[in-house]
Amino acid sequence: MKQITKLAWRNLWRNKRRTAITLASVLMAVILAVAIRSFQKGVYENMISNAVRFSTGYLQAHAKGYWEDKSINNAFTPDAHFDNVIADDENVSLAVPRLESFALASSGPHTKGVEVIGIDPAKENKMNGLAKKIVEGKYLQMSDDGILVGDGLAKYLELKLGDTLVLLGQGYHGMTAAGKYAIQGIFHYPVEQFNNGIVYLSLTEARKLFGTEGMLTSVSLMLNNSAQLDKTAQRIQSSVDTTMEIMEWQKMNKSLVQEIQGDNSGGIIMLAILYLVVAFGVFGTIHMMTMERKKEFAVMVAIGMRKMKLMAIVFLETVFIACIGIAVGCIIILPVVFYFHNHPISLTGAAAAAYQQFGIEAVLPASLQSSIFIHQGITVLCIALVSVFYPLWYVGRLPLLENLKQ
Repeated sequence: MKQITKLAWRNLWRNKRRTAITLASVLMAVILAVAIRSFQKGVYENMISNAVRFSTGYLQAHAKGYWEDKSINNAFTPDAHFDNVIADDENVSLAVPRLESFALASSGPHTKGVEVIGIDPAKENKMNGLAKKIVEGKYLQMSDDGILVGDGLAKYLELKLGDTLVLLGQGYHGMTAAGKYAIQGIFHYPVEQFNNGIVYLSLTEARKLFGTEGMLTSVSLMLNNSAQLDKTAQRIQSSVDTTMEIMEWQKMNKSLVQEIQGDNSGGIIMLAILYLVVAFGVFGTIHMMTMERKKEFAVMVAIGMRKMKLMAIVFLETVFIACIGIAVGCIIILPVVFYFHNHPISLTGAAAAAYQQFGIEAVLPASLQSSIFIHQGITVLCIALVSVFYPLWYVGRLPLLENLKQ
């Protein structure tokens, strides 16, 4: 076996041009497959990250019925048992309390309906980096009585720092919710619907506005290991009061999940077409290599080499070429994927608008999941191994005299 391996390795470099052509076909297949799948997975990861960080968390705890009827009347009062269950779960990395409702925002002659979110500023910032999105003014503290507004809303209502925004809505159990707040900060999200329709108050001020002292509408949970999402949800659900509901992000973002599933199916079809083209390319180069070596094969058999041994050498040659091509392709594409993972491509125009309809940041990042490289490498290797059946079949039925006369 050692001798066969050595002969196969030396055969590769005996004709460097032929080996380089075959290597190039495998290498390009890996580069294209990894690049396409990396951007697909990167977009899905970005979609999920946006939904989780900016909105629901991986899990959300709320009163039963709240998700179907997002009324302030469905707020709940967290007790010590609830707090302990969340704090003691080893997979929960962060619990972000929120009090959410709707109100009419008014400034002079301009009015607009907005979502009012009462937050714990420190925890909210850990979840989604809200403090870094402040473009004017300063971020909230829990003791502040000011308000944060998006730059789109500020432009529409003709507001600037220090101006007063009036909120008018319905509080807990039908009471009137009304308040005046100074603009403390203006933020900019990469998702326009957030900039145009959300305002943030400290949790203390939001409770005063809606008359919900000590109450919350939801607690968003971030996890250490999102792969354990279902088990964590079941574990927390079984420990909290039966009036509470622990909901996974997929159930709260059904349209997003359907969008990802549909796009992923289309991506797999595109990848299958690419692999079909790649298979013809790899097979073509291996077929060419076989035809060039007809006399070589005949001479080796004529001087006493058994066909099975020759077939083993040809097989190992193809395996070596495939493995080298896969390794080099991954090495070449890795820096490119790494760059676009840290510097996503920004979308504009209609493409950006389509993304923002789903509340998704309009960027195309690349994913660094190791499974992408492994799966594409295995697939290309399988294509090469299927292609090698032709030279093996040819050697097995080698017309010795005909080839020796060439």
